[in-house]
Amino acid sequence: MSSFSRSQRVVKPATLSRHGVVAAQHVHAAEAGAAVLAEGGDAVDAAVAVSFAMGVLEPWMSGPAGGGAMMVWRADEQRAVPVWYGMRSPAGLDPADYPLSGDGRSSDLFPWRAVVDDRNVEGATAVAVPGLVDGIGLAHERWGRMPWRELLEPAIGFARDGLDVDWYAALIIASATRSLARDPDAAALFLEDGRWPTIAPWTAISEQRIPFARMADTLDALARGGRRELYEGAVGEALARDVRDKGGSLAHADLAAYRAGFEDPLEIEAGAGRLFAVPGLTAGPTLAGTIRRLGDAGARRALAPGERTARLAAALGEAYAERLSTMGDNESPQAPGCTTHFSIVDRHGNMVAMTQTLLSIFGARVVSPSTGLLLNNGIMWFDPEPGRPNALAPGRRCLMNVCPVIGEIGETRFAIGASGGRKILPAVAQLALFMVEEGLDLDAAFHAPRFDFSGGPPVVADEAMPEATLASLRARFPVQTTKRTPYPFAFACPAGVSRTRDVNAGATEPLSPWGDAVAERDREDHPT
Repeated sequence: MSSFSRSQRVVKPATLSRHGVVAAQHVHAAEAGAAVLAEGGDAVDAAVAVSFAMGVLEPWMSGPAGGGAMMVWRADEQRAVPVWYGMRSPAGLDPADYPLSGDGRSSDLFPWRAVVDDRNVEGATAVAVPGLVDGIGLAHERWGRMPWRELLEPAIGFARDGLDVDWYAALIIASATRSLARDPDAAALFLEDGRWPTIAPWTAISEQRIPFARMADTLDALARGGRRELYEGAVGEALARDVRDKGGSLAHADLAAYRAGFEDPLEIEAGAGRLFAVPGLTAGPTLAGTIRRLGDAGARRALAPGERTARLAAALGEAYAERLSTMGDNESPQAPGCTTHFSIVDRHGNMVAMTQTLLSIFGARVVSPSTGLLLNNGIMWFDPEPGRPNALAPGRRCLMNVCPVIGEIGETRFAIGASGGRKILPAVAQLALFMVEEGLDLDAAFHAPRFDFSGGPPVVADEAMPEATLASLRARFPVQTTKRTPYPFAFACPAGVSRTRDVNAGATEPLSPWGDAVAERDREDHPT
């Protein structure tokens, strides 16, 4: 039984504006994006600023050495465009370097067969080819209006200031102390004396900061060199050298060969509305499979709310079973939430829903000493057992759980997504259906209680759900109720924006201590 207060209620009202809005998992990143919009920037310009800022402000979730995917809505074309910038396994990777260890299971997100020394989970041997910088740079080349270098300035400034270690940052660092201590560079950066977690001050009049000077220099080099600096320039060369020196297989040639790309969107009919998602090795196809299994929307509306919820849980369970058998995704339901997501709408109605990740929290728990960047552990996305779906092999795309979505219903369009590993899809599916089938606005959708059913029984349900809904779920599944808390997240952590006629809105997870939606300030001389 939970020890948390039974009477406490947390409300985080949606931000409304006739101008642009940025919803992100850190308020300072949202403010940086809103400032770009106020200067006349496009939603994609703001996304560049927010993306790099999040890699500094929340470095354990994402950064330049990560990957992901985004959905872009172009108002003038009335068109949704996915951008894929997922990670790949290095061309020189040898699956024989990842021998299975008995019958045990992996110690991290995915319950694959365990690998000797967790070589696919931690350390340089877990590092895949990153795609984030190329992906956001590709989008900027196509739609950006402001100079690339200017858009990285907020992130460079945050890095020069260093990471502010408040109670939440201290908690996250403490949760990974044992793993961080294994890499001398990660330990030197994040831990006290290389072994103890960095602790937040006990009073409001003092502060503790972790210096990110080397990261700031790297970001400055990326600002000057452009999106390919990480792949073909000195930064990429140094990054690859660091990984090889630590025993990994990433080579500079892997970086030089990497290309992000535009895709054709998945179009998903959902009731009277439509959803657009990223195809391929993301959660987009599983979202489409979930909606398809729900059947006729009119018939569902005739059901009691609890029965509709139970049917959605069943559809998610079936869609995940298909994903496991055909795509090889087998992430543990006990996995800690990681990744970051933000959503942006500008005053013209252009939108971005962008998800980026290092995969695990703190990625490979390895820092590149030459660049100051935390490195991903994308190799863990592959099943190390030969002959399985998504089996580990060189030069392959990594399977991701990211699920950024553009949706529309009537006069409302929205951009949503979430962080939280395998918990992302159930959250995005519920939020989208709240809006396209239940008629909720963004604020009501984000405050509504949700369930998670992403790893098989039990269904994990918010204890604030109506008793009738919980009864319908219990009639079909084992159910465990829990309170929505800032840590750990029992559910995914979403961020979204919407536009109804000329009014924009933004919202983030109410229990996220850092997340916020920020509107651009009004300027009479704003460019049109």
